[in-house]
Amino acid sequence: MKDLPLSGITVLSLEHAIAAPFCTRQLADLGARVIKVERPGAGDFARGYDQRVHGLSSHFVWTNRSKQSIALDLKQDPAREVLFELLARADVLVQNLAPGAAARMGLSFDALSQQFPRLIVCDISGYGDAADTPGPYRDKKAYDLLIQSESGFLSVTGTPDTPSKAGCSIADISAAMYAYSGILAALIERGKTGRGKRIDVSMLESMVEWMNFPMYYAFEGAAPPQRSGASHATIYPYGPFPAGDGKSIMLGLQNEREWRVFCDKVLGTPMLADDERFAGNHKRVANRDALRTLIVDCFAALSAAEILARLDAAQIANAAINDMHDVWAHPQLRARNRWVRVGTPMGEIAALLPPGVANADGAQMGAVPAVGEHSESILVELGYDAARIDGLRQAQAI
Repeated sequence: MKDLPLSGITVLSLEHAIAAPFCTRQLADLGARVIKVERPGAGDFARGYDQRVHGLSSHFVWTNRSKQSIALDLKQDPAREVLFELLARADVLVQNLAPGAAARMGLSFDALSQQFPRLIVCDISGYGDAADTPGPYRDKKAYDLLIQSESGFLSVTGTPDTPSKAGCSIADISAAMYAYSGILAALIERGKTGRGKRIDVSMLESMVEWMNFPMYYAFEGAAPPQRSGASHATIYPYGPFPAGDGKSIMLGLQNEREWRVFCDKVLGTPMLADDERFAGNHKRVANRDALRTLIVDCFAALSAAEILARLDAAQIANAAINDMHDVWAHPQLRARNRWVRVGTPMGEIAALLPPGVANADGAQMGAVPAVGEHSESILVELGYDAARIDGLRQAQAI
């Protein structure tokens, strides 16, 4: 066993979809033992989202490596008994069930802290699940795209004609990472006080925190940022531009020095830097259509590789516009040895090392579990004998 920062910490998770599983996977990466409670049979419904990874769900393999799966039908008393035996050994409980569902099963922090005073309870929900401040949205269903919309993200993302969602589960991810950091802080706090605490993470609040730049840009009734596709809404030129070979590149300017270098070394028209229409970022934004025409006309004679080479030589920020296949083969990730192999029920797959971890020795990179794969071994650990386990299985409690 690797000696990692969270080695010796046990996390019990009643989780599904993305937000809670992605949170607990971060904890598993750092060495925590994560026991994932799933419904017997189908398990976490995210297992059925697609079959893109050797028949397994892309979402599931991403968020569930290095975990143990125990199948429990929590509607049955014997299964709930197992759950509470696990809670007695756990440091953290994470759950993203429907608002109020955990409390109805006796799994609220108030109920659990009396029996398990050191237990940290992290509740993840769409709009917040605190009983004293429920708010009118507490019981609304909250999927990732709905929170992207409710938080204002869609209002600043997309084209002027069409709002667009993020291409990944950004609202789930934001909530997951605040839950993760909150749990780490709570573990440090428990080391000082000896007591657990409740963490109430709202997807809406997590996303609104990330929206604070456009919110302050629209401060006190000012006009909000306009949707501008892949271009920056308030800096120009900053975004995608077509090359003469049918490909596109991304570039970004940050200041007036770079603007002059760009005109001279990239466009080959140094006098453009003094054009009054483009003298300052606010003017370039106001006249972006005219400036874009000039840039596109210049780039039409060049390939994407040639443009990127000019930008690199001029030390102007730039990037290729990669698709998913390009990212799998990205030379920087390969050069830094960021890919390792992890197991799944359908064989090994590549997995990215967690950001900030130097190499495979610095993270727990365990297998993605099958539904209930560890039920028997966990029950044996709790002291259940074969006959008792068989009884639970026959009752379909596991």
